[in-house]
Amino acid sequence: MASSKTFVLVHGAWHGGWGWVRVVDRLRARGHLVFAPTNTGLGERAHLLTPQVNASLHIADIVNLINHEDLTDIILVGHSYGGCVISGVIEQVPDKIRALVFVDAFIPDNGQSVLDMVQPAVADVIRAAQTRGETTVPVRDAAAFNVNVKDRAWVDRLANPQPIGTMTEKLKLTGARNRVPCIYVRAAGYPNVAFDAALARARREGWRTYEVPGGHDIMINEPERLTEILLGVT
Repeated sequence: MASSKTFVLVHGAWHGGWGWVRVVDRLRARGHLVFAPTNTGLGERAHLLTPQVNASLHIADIVNLINHEDLTDIILVGHSYGGCVISGVIEQVPDKIRALVFVDAFIPDNGQSVLDMVQPAVADVIRAAQTRGETTVPVRDAAAFNVNVKDRAWVDRLANPQPIGTMTEKLKLTGARNRVPCIYVRAAGYPNVAFDAALARARREGWRTYEVPGGHDIMINEPERLTEILLGVT
């Protein structure tokens, strides 16, 4: 068997580490070290939600995991909003990251927030929540992400409102992301101008790119194909 790799899988908005279970199982079955943490205020950590939860806290969640588990040579994977998190993580632990994989994810620039990158309809929802003084953004139905029909009830049951600070905080980035190989995986069955733009950018910048059939939650809809892509990261 090829040498073992280390993967850290970062979930997107409204999700938790639970969303990665099918990919985690496949990678571990092949002998790799895999972590799929849940960020503060979501999933089984929903009870830790406070108005102060923001992207910086989620970045700290992952950095602390990396440091406390003494991980190195990491293939760091981010789904959707998780692209913002992994872009922040590599700023803090650049020497521990082997490669970044953006799975239907945002590719933020310095000074950008999720609010700056989402489609207008989603931006309107975030701004409306801000105006009402709410601390979270309501859950989006699994159907909106074109999740497999058989999995929608499961995803809807486990999804949580997203801390609003994670979508409005502007990230401080210096370009650490450019020091490692980057890969982009686009969900071909999920029309979205923000992720189309991210894919186009990845191609312009010479990243390796893939298009996978199905909806936005590639790790749920197409876990075998995503596992193959991750195993191909060098």
